[in-house]
Amino acid sequence: MQSLLRVTALGLGLFVAACSGGGGSGSSGGSGGGATPPPPPPAGQSPSPEAASQFLGQATFGPRYEEIEDLSVGTYSIWFRDQLNRPPTLHLDRLLANGVLNDFSTFRAASDSYWAGIIDGDDQLRQRMAYALSQILVVSEGQNSVLAGRPLTTAHYMDILIRNAFGNYRDLLDEVTYSPAMAAYLTYLYNVRENMEDGRVPDENYAREIMQLFTIGLVELRMDGTVVTDNQGRPVETYDNTDVTGLARVFTGLGLRGPNYWPSEDDESIYYTPLEIFPAYHSSSEKTFLGTTIPENTGAEVSIDTALDTLFNHPNLAPFLSRQLIQRFTTSHPTPAYVQRVATAFETGSYQFPDGETVGTGERGDLAATLAAVLMDDEARQAPATAPNEFGKVREPVLRFVHWARAFHITGSEAWREDFLWDTSSSGTLGQHPFRSPSVFNFYRPGYIAPGSATGNAGLTAPELQIVNEASVIGFTNFFSAFITDSTWGEDRTETLGFHPVYEDEMAIAGDLDALIDWMDMTFTAGQLSVETRSRMEEILATIPIDDADPGPGQRGRVQTAALLIVTSPDYIVQR
Repeated sequence: MQSLLRVTALGLGLFVAACSGGGGSGSSGGSGGGATPPPPPPAGQSPSPEAASQFLGQATFGPRYEEIEDLSVGTYSIWFRDQLNRPPTLHLDRLLANGVLNDFSTFRAASDSYWAGIIDGDDQLRQRMAYALSQILVVSEGQNSVLAGRPLTTAHYMDILIRNAFGNYRDLLDEVTYSPAMAAYLTYLYNVRENMEDGRVPDENYAREIMQLFTIGLVELRMDGTVVTDNQGRPVETYDNTDVTGLARVFTGLGLRGPNYWPSEDDESIYYTPLEIFPAYHSSSEKTFLGTTIPENTGAEVSIDTALDTLFNHPNLAPFLSRQLIQRFTTSHPTPAYVQRVATAFETGSYQFPDGETVGTGERGDLAATLAAVLMDDEARQAPATAPNEFGKVREPVLRFVHWARAFHITGSEAWREDFLWDTSSSGTLGQHPFRSPSVFNFYRPGYIAPGSATGNAGLTAPELQIVNEASVIGFTNFFSAFITDSTWGEDRTETLGFHPVYEDEMAIAGDLDALIDWMDMTFTAGQLSVETRSRMEEILATIPIDDADPGPGQRGRVQTAALLIVTSPDYIVQR
């Protein structure tokens, strides 16, 4: 293990340097640079295994080896359209069937179900898109959150994102607004209309965040995501405090379902059912925001529809959302041209694959068309060897962990047996946990620039680097080591039940170091493993002997060590 930690420390230095290829894009635009990328495979042509692995590394929670083989005899278009048609893996009904209640004793129930969904679910594209959306439309069930101990409320919100992952963003905004999870998290649940006599004003939290984080951002953008400036070179702001005040009046009078504004808690279903409007508590005042005025005495439903329509139709939405989706899937620093092409797919609601097949309803805001444009863009499909240095992104810890689990056929439905998965938020573990970000601003900001780094010196934003430091790198390695060596624990964990990796196929080739490293390379790094990393892996793996009389321990040791080396290597951590 000491030698592995030395390699990991070496990898950290290489990783920080390599992150010049994993930058990011805030709202500042920035130059893309580099040669014109090659086009994707011609219509009907299958991708190479390396290209298939690269694509699946972007589009899923990480490929299994057999999935790479399957795609390499198919096409991107066939795979994408097949994924669109797969039934969604959902959570609320699963928890209800298991007798889960909203209670602190079931604090981790939604989380455990989510681990199972993203590891076991065969609707990988949908799950990956829902996860990306969860980092834009953020709610958190962390232990200090109002949603802690409310797994059914959280599961209901998870299902909203999953069901709408390929739908229309306008419909998603509607369901999010009426969800108990978002209303509780951003404090507009039981938000009461203003009272001028006692100075009471509506809560402004959701009004501010739905503009700043969910739809239009802080500054005006062109279609390519670059910032609009005034004649003095200053960014033009999208809204001011009067817009927040006017919009806050819209989100009043919403409460949990029931005959009374303050319902009885006997009906547990009210916590995972869309909110209800109570007209007596909705502001009857005129509401003005973003150039829209809702006349006084307009009902809550019409007011909310008008507000969401205004935000949805704002010209900022397409580039604002498109850039963040690109960041979550392919590269942290997309060129303005890339952003514009994806934003155009959002605006037109349609995307055509190289084989002529079309995805999307043709309605503005279609997320399936937008996602197809993200993944199939020429920049996304360019070969890493010829891609500009600034193309790529840091693979966040959750993606790395789930990829490993999927590659070695972990059964995610056993997550509840693993004490290590109770909370992976600390820097001593993954440093990240789905649906448990520290704030509505997610785990990291889209515009984060890492000080004193290669990316920062190049003027690139690198969101995921915000949660990377020496402590988190060592914590990640230790966390992974326990899972890779099958030495985690839990009160309900047994020799056969829990997260037990399946290594038999890889053990069969462990005697051939080239074959073993090739398998790791194809599964995790899409054939991009550097000569330096490969050489270091060979050097370390060769020190683990295989006894002809009892080969099992040596074979397993080589596979486990190879797995740890690959997932902590800069070649893998920086997705290209």
